[in-house]
Amino acid sequence: MQFPSIPISIFYLIILSLTLHPLPIYSTLPSCRSFCGNIPINYPFGIDDGCGAVQYRHMLNCSRDLFFTTPSGNYKVESIDYNKKTLLIYDPAMSTCSILQPHHDFLMTDIQSAIMPPTSDTVFALLNCSIDSPVLNHYKNLCFDFSGHSCDELYGGCNAFRVFHLLSNSSPPCCFTSYDTVRYMSMNILDCSHYTSIVNTDNLEGTVPSDWVYGMKLSYSVPDTGCERCSKSGGTCGFDTETEGMMCLCSSSVNATRQCGPGTFTDGVARPSWAFSHGLVIVLEAIFLVMIF
Repeated sequence: MQFPSIPISIFYLIILSLTLHPLPIYSTLPSCRSFCGNIPINYPFGIDDGCGAVQYRHMLNCSRDLFFTTPSGNYKVESIDYNKKTLLIYDPAMSTCSILQPHHDFLMTDIQSAIMPPTSDTVFALLNCSIDSPVLNHYKNLCFDFSGHSCDELYGGCNAFRVFHLLSNSSPPCCFTSYDTVRYMSMNILDCSHYTSIVNTDNLEGTVPSDWVYGMKLSYSVPDTGCERCSKSGGTCGFDTETEGMMCLCSSSVNATRQCGPGTFTDGVARPSWAFSHGLVIVLEAIFLVMIF
């Protein structure tokens, strides 16, 4: 049986149809994990590259636990409060009331300091400072007491810090201060040998240092990138890892710029996708052209 040949003009028409209706371009999209251990990972955060908001790219990493990464090290994330927009982190190399750690600085990048700085109720205690420390002289206005507490309480009430008192037979200078102080001045410049940080200081009046919560609470902001529109369409908010432009991740192989269309697999139900429907239209147009001619 011999099939009729297709005139060359019809072939060009088919090519023209394909040109006017290009197939969608697919790319390998990240699989966005929603948990690290028992901590939920929601927008604007992501632990897989291309997930979350690009401003928070590479800030969190998940091995067995969730960690916040800065130039000075990895800090364990104890919890994320998505309603209050705060993270509670803990520095494993930081001195506390029960353990004295080696000299250590806390550093954040400029963007980290800008979009997720420590909260106002996170206080840094600079310990065992020299009498020539800037915070005891030219910058002494940076020091304050909080909730009725003084530095003497740390030296007297904490086993870890009592050693400073024993070595000098007195209480060495100490300074309660805010994050901005340690942001702009290193421990060497401050001339203090150790530091610790306490959170929720507004609620610590009348408590003893052994009952304080040691760590840092960071406040973050959620960038307005249209994520709500993407989420309502069934997608996951992310970004292109090359251009860093916002993307709505709709399935393992389909993405959109702002929202997901019908036919993706984000709801767990396999339905005809836009790509299938679009391809079907092209095929039908080609058949129609062959029938006409």
